[in-house]
Amino acid sequence: MFKDQSMKKHIPNTITCCNLISGCIAVTYALFGNLPLALAWIVMGAIFDFFDGMTARLLHVSSPIGKELDSLADDVTFGVAPSAIVYYELTVMDYPAFLEPLRPVLPYAAFIMAAFSALRLAKFNLDERQTTSFIGLPTPANALFWGALMVGGSQWVEASPYHVVGVIVMLLISCYLLVSEIPMFALKFKQWGWKGNEVKYLFVASSALLIILLGVKGIAVVIAWYVFLSALVGRRGHGTADNE
Repeated sequence: MFKDQSMKKHIPNTITCCNLISGCIAVTYALFGNLPLALAWIVMGAIFDFFDGMTARLLHVSSPIGKELDSLADDVTFGVAPSAIVYYELTVMDYPAFLEPLRPVLPYAAFIMAAFSALRLAKFNLDERQTTSFIGLPTPANALFWGALMVGGSQWVEASPYHVVGVIVMLLISCYLLVSEIPMFALKFKQWGWKGNEVKYLFVASSALLIILLGVKGIAVVIAWYVFLSALVGRRGHGTADNE
């Protein structure tokens, strides 16, 4: 199909760069307080992230450079961008009196998540245990959780000054989940039958229902449900998912 092989090998990396650019746009919107558009560009980045790996496999042009570029793009889109969303929210939330002196510096704690996302991606690149499942929370899932929570659940987040503490605690929990050894299933189907895919079909059906009923904030509930269901199911074997 492609006579020029040199052009062919650049297609997946071009898609990966589109992911990175989407992440940069998401960061910009987040820092200016337009959190819905920031979330929209994270979703756009996730779409590019899905197709770059698929394209590389279809064209048989996977490369070490592509793997490193993918991790860089993912940390921007799924690490820095959600951190920027949380940073902005922490600048506008009400604080309890005992935390008010920390208002100028506490929002920067959000970027701890970007560091842990980078660490998770680095570990993922070296981990040979994950062909059919993940170990630890995938960065796109974490990013979608925070984006959806701050956009769809902003009324709850801002309902009480003490919710600042809750956000910080949840931030630390998500950082732990990113680098944890908790096995989490991947939505990869080797065959479409019910047997062996029960958990995946249950998750897809329940997730669709939650999003229909709850809207954007349903995405955050879906990610929480994903973590809980993964922990409930437990370890069923590992392999390496080629792309987060």
